[in-house]
Amino acid sequence: MRKLILISVYLLSVSPFAHAALFDDKEARQQIVDLQQKTEAQNQATQTALDALKKSQQALEQRILSIENVIKSQGLMDLLSQIDRLNEELNKVKGELEVAQHHIDVAQQRQKDLYADTDGRLRKLEAGNSPATNTATEIKEPQAQINSTNTTPAESSPESKAFEGAQALLQAGKYKEAFDAFDKFLQGYANSKQVPNAQYGLGYAQFSLKNYKAAIATQQKLIAQFPDSAKVPDAKFNIANCQIQLSDIEGAKKSLRELIAQHPSSDLIPNAKRRLAVLESIKK
Repeated sequence: MRKLILISVYLLSVSPFAHAALFDDKEARQQIVDLQQKTEAQNQATQTALDALKKSQQALEQRILSIENVIKSQGLMDLLSQIDRLNEELNKVKGELEVAQHHIDVAQQRQKDLYADTDGRLRKLEAGNSPATNTATEIKEPQAQINSTNTTPAESSPESKAFEGAQALLQAGKYKEAFDAFDKFLQGYANSKQVPNAQYGLGYAQFSLKNYKAAIATQQKLIAQFPDSAKVPDAKFNIANCQIQLSDIEGAKKSLRELIAQHPSSDLIPNAKRRLAVLESIKK
């Protein structure tokens, strides 16, 4: 009996630890199972991602292959060849432009040197006994002709006052004001007998303002509209002076030759001949 009691007491004392051990083992097993399941899930997800990447890689490889096939096709190869040829031509044009720009720079410098030489010769030749500069000679000679060829209208008329006022400004060296006055006169009195004189005065003012190209156009308009006007020789002489200022020596020589040939009785002929002689003495 005593043995039985001792055994019962022992069993009761050992029973909780055995139950705890049994419970711990079961929980550990469950954790292992859970871990295995998680690992398998992760492996499966990883494999799925790898499969997707492989598919993407295959798709990219296929696209690259397709692009290579297109590039290797005859049509695109021709296009690429054309682009290469165009690039070569473009580089050639760039080189030619650089050469042309160099030639332009050289020509411009030569024109400057030529003009300086021409200007110096004209100054020496036309100065005579007067210390006046060449520019003054070019301006004063035709300016005197404006007055000498006038057909003066009635002094009291607005037309007469407008024309004489423009002339006075020109003679005073107020070229901008003279230009405006002649321009206004031409607009207000388009049918006046003084139109050729006013047209010449307008071009002369432009010349004095160093607007040489505009002056040439103005004088050419005078010649075209009034070919029989007494101002035509003056206009041609002024055109030649403008061309000299623009370093257009060949053009100036042509204008002077026409003046001498077509208007031999003009008072400008002596000056035109001297000026032409100077221009013809210049070596190209």
